[in-house]
Amino acid sequence: MFDTGHQTYPHKLLTGRGKDFATLRQADGLSGYPNRHESPHDWVENSHASVSLAWVDGIAKALALQGQCDRRVIAVIGDGALTGGVAWEGLNNLGAATRPVIVVLNDNGRSYDPTAGALAAHLEELRVGTPRGPNLFENMGFTYIGPVDGHNIPDTCAVLRKAAAAARPVVVHAVTSKGRGYPPAEADERDHMHAYGVVDIATGLASTPSQRSWTDVFEDEIARIADDRSDVVGLTAAMRLPTGLGALSRRYPHRVFDSGIAEQHLLASAAGLAAAGTHPVVAVYSTFLHRAFDQLLFDIGLHRLPVTLVLDRAGVTGPDGPSHHGLWDLALLACVPGFQIACPRDAPRLRQQLRTAIATAAPTAVRFPKGAPGEPITAEHTIGGLDVLHTPPPHWRPDVLLVAVGAMSRPCMDAARCLSEEQIGVTVVDPQWVWPISPALTELAGRHRITVCVEDAIADVGIGAHLSHHIGRTHPRTRTYTLGLPPAYIPHASRDHILSSHGLTGPAIRIRCKSLLNTLHEVPGPEDHPDSGDSY
Repeated sequence: MFDTGHQTYPHKLLTGRGKDFATLRQADGLSGYPNRHESPHDWVENSHASVSLAWVDGIAKALALQGQCDRRVIAVIGDGALTGGVAWEGLNNLGAATRPVIVVLNDNGRSYDPTAGALAAHLEELRVGTPRGPNLFENMGFTYIGPVDGHNIPDTCAVLRKAAAAARPVVVHAVTSKGRGYPPAEADERDHMHAYGVVDIATGLASTPSQRSWTDVFEDEIARIADDRSDVVGLTAAMRLPTGLGALSRRYPHRVFDSGIAEQHLLASAAGLAAAGTHPVVAVYSTFLHRAFDQLLFDIGLHRLPVTLVLDRAGVTGPDGPSHHGLWDLALLACVPGFQIACPRDAPRLRQQLRTAIATAAPTAVRFPKGAPGEPITAEHTIGGLDVLHTPPPHWRPDVLLVAVGAMSRPCMDAARCLSEEQIGVTVVDPQWVWPISPALTELAGRHRITVCVEDAIADVGIGAHLSHHIGRTHPRTRTYTLGLPPAYIPHASRDHILSSHGLTGPAIRIRCKSLLNTLHEVPGPEDHPDSGDSY
């Protein structure tokens, strides 16, 4: 069992997938993580950290019940993943039993960033042979073997055979170096090329220059805000640089806190910081927010604490696949009473909404996708806090209201221009703060024949579903629809490919709007059919 499936690339090569390796992370190609559909050697499609020990515990229990006492269940887990609370729960359960499991600790001193906390200090003492106290793993009931040079194949094989011969829980402590064997990775002080795209093999440099990303915009702005507000602090779960807290940590190192890969602790700690007078800004990938929903709901939400979540990689992320899309965040956040959610459409709006969020004495979230924000989209005017991006000529009938959630503003504008050429009256509005639903938005919807909410989230449970409910109560004659993603685990592919496949492009939105308008002429009027429809 490979904890955090990035570790499985050599495993894939050794289990017959070398011929397909060039398709890695591409549509219909190999997954970047373990995948049960690819090989019987992949037991779990594991890509979120720290859970491998719980899986091993469960499998070992099942094998024992079936009388298969000669089998060994092995977890390969990094020291970074071992900082997660669920990993310690796994150690607690495994160490108390006598089942023959092996925990291979791949200790390279980091995940994205160097491993933080007391565990890192203890592992360092074990590496150099100068522990100040008892061996932690032995105290928890494990046989400890190591440290061993994880790059020395004969030595590593020898200790693995020794571990397999034991009829009890064993920890094999393998010391490795991140990026070992590839000079550009070894020399990369940022993260040893942890999260790189296609590169020139000789130099390690990106094959195509990267554009300024949403994360870059956030990184600059949060550092500027911190210059003016000494109460602002940054929090990260072992992802200081990837989530855009690098500039803040360089400028104010004492105001950035790294919990390790421990999102539950991260949000509960943010609650404590907020309760004691600071304004925590928690920078986290959207997909990892789910790991701490209880803390979100009851530690932050129940106490209505001024904590700002900055959700990077929201919506469709692309090549990382189903476990890394940020499709569920809107549904989860909207469940929390009192939460306010912003979805910026471009870089200026991100800067503006981040400042508004931090100035708000309540829980807030700012959500943006992976990639570059593109050119700014200027509003024609503002109504009740809503940015109106496109309006039909005054004498045209208001046919369609397109409610563009965040980055979906761009394809909505493309669709509006095409529909306008066909004499269809289209209004495009960016709510900016998509939750709670603005009364101005429901009022604007009531002036149109149909309202179509376009979002890169699960259509059934996202903002469109809530908007439909509100409009149905106040303006039942307006039909409301949502264009979004299906309630499914969407496979890996590029972001553009996935959005196109699910009708979230300008041309596809245009076609869908025309089809929905045509249905108004084919069935009785909307007063007889007040229910809205979801579409994906």
